Amino acid sequence: MMTEVAPENDFESIPGTYVQDAAHYQNGYGLNMFCMSLNNAENRAQFKEDETAYINQFDMSNAQRKAVLERDWLGMLQLGGNIYYTFKIAAFDGLNMQQIGAKMSGTGMSFEDFQNMMLNGGRPIDGNRFKGESDNG
Repeated sequence: MMTEVAPENDFESIPGTYVQDAAHYQNGYGLNMFCMSLNNAENRAQFKEDETAYINQFDMSNAQRKAVLERDWLGMLQLGGNIYYTFKIAAFDGLNMQQIGAKMSGTGMSFEDFQNMMLNGGRPIDGNRFKGESDNG
C-alpha cells in the first residue's frame, strides 16, 4: 500500500506557526511522554534530583533533551512538543503561561513587556501574516 504525502499546508507560511500534524507529534512522542510523566510526584522528585538522568529514560533526540535542560520553550515546540504537555515543565519550574509567552517571543521580551503587549491588543499584524513579509522568515 502506498502512503500519500500530504501537500504543504498553508499554515507553514505563517511566522511562528508549527503545524501540529501526525508527523510532528510522532517526532515529539518521547518528549511529550516525558512531560506527561511530571504528573506524578515521584517522577517530579526524580527529575528534580537529576534532570539529565531522568530524561535519559525517555526516547528523545539529543536536541529534545537539550531543549528541556536549557528550558528552550520554543525549541521544544519546534521539536514536536505539545504546548499543554511542555507547560508541565513550566509548572515544575513555577512559571505561568505569560512568563513562558515572553520567553518564547524570541525577542528577549520581559514578562512585563509581554503582559503590556497582550493588554494592548497583542502583536501587530504587520510583519506577522506570512514568511517573507518582513525579516521574520
